[in-house]
Amino acid sequence: MNSFGRIFKISIYGESHGNQVGVLIDGCPAGLAISEDDFTEDLLRRKSGAKGTTLRIEDDKPILLSGIFNGYTTGAPILISFQNKNTKSEDYNDLFSFPRPGHADFTAKMKYGGFNDYRGGGHFSGRLTLGLVAAGVIAKKLINSVSIKAKLVEAGGEKDIDSAIKNEDSIGGIVECIAENISVGLGEPFFDSFESVLSHAVFSIPAIKGIEFGSGFQTAKMFGSEHNDQLIDATGKTVTNFAGGINGGITNGNPLVFRVVVKPTPSISKTQNTFNFKTDKQEELKIKGRHDVCIALRVPVVIEAVTAIVLTDLMLLEHKLPRVISNKSAR
Repeated sequence: MNSFGRIFKISIYGESHGNQVGVLIDGCPAGLAISEDDFTEDLLRRKSGAKGTTLRIEDDKPILLSGIFNGYTTGAPILISFQNKNTKSEDYNDLFSFPRPGHADFTAKMKYGGFNDYRGGGHFSGRLTLGLVAAGVIAKKLINSVSIKAKLVEAGGEKDIDSAIKNEDSIGGIVECIAENISVGLGEPFFDSFESVLSHAVFSIPAIKGIEFGSGFQTAKMFGSEHNDQLIDATGKTVTNFAGGINGGITNGNPLVFRVVVKPTPSISKTQNTFNFKTDKQEELKIKGRHDVCIALRVPVVIEAVTAIVLTDLMLLEHKLPRVISNKSAR
């Protein structure tokens, strides 16, 4: 579905070439100071314009429609929208019958019986991560003692953006996220383990193909004596952090460390073959439109956002955040 969370609950909505996209946030405590300026930094980090990103550039100005009064959250649901202005829907006219390889065109058509909005990927577009970033801004303010930093650590392996641009192709990447000052005890054993909940949120981001925590897949090459993180003191601090800040599905107080794999953009200008539902044959496809050469360049801030959302929800569940943030009245 389109909702996530139990107390701090978010619902994203919209389509890439519809009138708007956005997010509805329920469960945000009252009394948190919020203004449009709070969103500027993270929205700029997500914005296109750099080499390797799409030429579609939108204003991405947040419109705060409800849940904020006199500069403070009211405790009621918060609705934030972003208008879509720079659209070229004609570039997608053929994709309803001519699905792009590696994209959701085919699965969306089959699941929704052809009623889906296919322009620019519709509801499956990375454009909807705007709502995640907006919710992440509010979550970060709620848990401001926690530091969350994500960065691109690898792009394309031995391939590079320039060669991808020249060959009308795309490349993937790896993003690492480190969150510090997380309290001990977030998460539950088994089905609601911290890794399970965070992975659920991370895979809501289009193009994510894998996730690993701490030493991740390298763990398979280690002895237990190497991998075990030795405790130093009563706070749970350890000499190493191969566990990535989690034991038994529960945060242990050490930094949360995880990495995600971002696939190459499926929408490429290079000629590909796909099935044409009109002619009932496989034919060549030349995709039009404006697309990222490397989606991973814009993913770090989205990873930070979903991490903050998960931490906020779990901290509210553990009563580690107050229901009213400010001690002074907004009036």
